[in-house]
Amino acid sequence: MDNFRFANPNVLWLLLVVAVLVLLFFVGRYLSDKALARFGNVALLRPLMRGVSHQKQNVKFVLQMVALVCLIVAAARPQFGSNLETVKKQGIEVMVCLDISNSMLAEDIAPSRLDKSKRMLARMLDQMQNDQVGLVVFAGDAVVQLPITNDFVSAKMFLESISPENISVQGTAIGAAINLAVRSFTPREESSKAIVLITDAENHEDDAAGAASAAFEKGIPTHVIGVGSPQGTVIPDGSGRRNSPRKDNNGNPITTRLDETIARQVAEAGHGIYAHADNSNSAINSVIESLHQMRTSELESHVYAEYDEQFFWFALIAFLCVVADLFITDRANPMFSKIKLFE
Repeated sequence: MDNFRFANPNVLWLLLVVAVLVLLFFVGRYLSDKALARFGNVALLRPLMRGVSHQKQNVKFVLQMVALVCLIVAAARPQFGSNLETVKKQGIEVMVCLDISNSMLAEDIAPSRLDKSKRMLARMLDQMQNDQVGLVVFAGDAVVQLPITNDFVSAKMFLESISPENISVQGTAIGAAINLAVRSFTPREESSKAIVLITDAENHEDDAAGAASAAFEKGIPTHVIGVGSPQGTVIPDGSGRRNSPRKDNNGNPITTRLDETIARQVAEAGHGIYAHADNSNSAINSVIESLHQMRTSELESHVYAEYDEQFFWFALIAFLCVVADLFITDRANPMFSKIKLFE
């Protein structure tokens, strides 16, 4: 089934300019005839104006307008849909659990823990084109930010908008995030599944190791990337000013540190690997390598419509009209003496 569409439909509003030009042409012709009528009968005077050809003016104007219309339509990119195509891929399913608590704003890893985590995820998506990935964000609660998908363009768009404001309840509910990730996989039993947890593992509020262990009992390992410094640092207050930390109710700066003990316990319980993120890509590369070693299976078919561009034909018509216009002069020609266009 073929479907017609314009890739840039807003460009078609420029056709209003063509309508205005056509209106101005006829208004100009009317005013010209009105001015000529002051000297006598227009029908008698025109044959005396042997150097002027209204027919050629009309033809040139029509060619120019057709060329302009075709260029506008070409810019709108008309497309016809080809047959729907089914793409089958061999891959795995991965749910990423990303910590977005306020402590992830700490800058003990450049540019910040959260920004570093986003960059690692973007790199992971670039290395997993045949797989399906979903995203759970968590702080004191956990929510599915992106259902499992192979639309990595949308996934990267979601990454850009993630901030601690996405979750109102602060904290680090790692166990809730893992449990939600397990429920967010597809029901396909034959596909390999894995969880990637990115967190500073601080102030966890539930049985994170128990959740990872329960996930592995269902065949889902949990890999953990620890983000931040074990030595700790202050949390910025979000004002953008240097050395401006967030403070508690007593006015004391709030500090945060990576709890590697918790992070390692979760990875061990989930039979995954633990990697400490630094300013290189070694941590995410280790996780990606572990994911690539998993058994792949045929994932759900991805169906999409592939469109064929048709702008070339409109551009060609515009070109031919312009060429024809160049060869038509304004001088009268006996060949067109009996042609009365627009009259």
